[in-house]
Amino acid sequence: MQNSILLLLLVAAIPLLTNCAIPCPDAKPSLENFVLDYNTPCDPHLQRQLEAIDTGLREKHNMTTAQTAVGVLDLQTLRLAMIHPDRIEYAASVPKVGILLAYFALNPGAETNLDTATRHELGLMAKISSNEAAAKFSQQMGLTNIQQVLNSYGLYDAGHGGGIWVGKHYGKSTERIGDPLGNNSHAATVRQLLRFYLLLEQGKLVSPHASRVMLEIFDSPDIPHDNHRFVKSLEGRDVHILRKWGEWEDWHHDSAIITAPNRKYILVALTRHPKGAQYLEDLAAAVDNCLHATP
Repeated sequence: MQNSILLLLLVAAIPLLTNCAIPCPDAKPSLENFVLDYNTPCDPHLQRQLEAIDTGLREKHNMTTAQTAVGVLDLQTLRLAMIHPDRIEYAASVPKVGILLAYFALNPGAETNLDTATRHELGLMAKISSNEAAAKFSQQMGLTNIQQVLNSYGLYDAGHGGGIWVGKHYGKSTERIGDPLGNNSHAATVRQLLRFYLLLEQGKLVSPHASRVMLEIFDSPDIPHDNHRFVKSLEGRDVHILRKWGEWEDWHHDSAIITAPNRKYILVALTRHPKGAQYLEDLAAAVDNCLHATP
């Protein structure tokens, strides 16, 4: 009887001795298994901070709630905050991220056999938004094939506000496929851009190796950043930025993975206003200050 009781006590203690080897119901996920979908909750504190920042900047630049959509994901704490995350917007050059993804998805083995010239052209498209390079690759692959890749990752979902859409070759072109929700030639939502960068960080786009190569292409040290918006705002801070921006008329957008010694996060903002660029600059500084101050 005594031996039986000791055995039961030992079995009950195993989870404690193995540092919760049996998953705890309220254990926080790691970055590797974190999922950002339509049910992922926002962090209440970070959400209030982001809303306060957005409200203040809209008042400063005389913008309405219909003219900004913002999201931030803290990759260290996995705290999420979003404003209008599923409102589809004309996204100008930002959906070129979809062309980059499709290139590796539709060219198996490209991550290990990428020649120097192609890597540079992909870098020009991703980092400084070359329309010529984007059109070259989109015409090679076809708009329908590119969008099928994006859809396969759930990066466009007509049932939940849309997402990343590539429906026209950049530059002069008559071929056009409007997105089902907004009839945009190029479109995006905050949530799906956050997901794109998250999946890239997790190594879940095409393959871990392909994801790493895509991050390297966004980096492209031989190609200087366009010094505006997020990059201009964070100049002089000890940060490393991988980003895709876009603009057309009053549409001003930026999206990035921002890394510093004590913080790493994804920031996405889509605006439609003559002062959208100034809003983006102010936003990047305010969000970086906020996350830098977080213990």
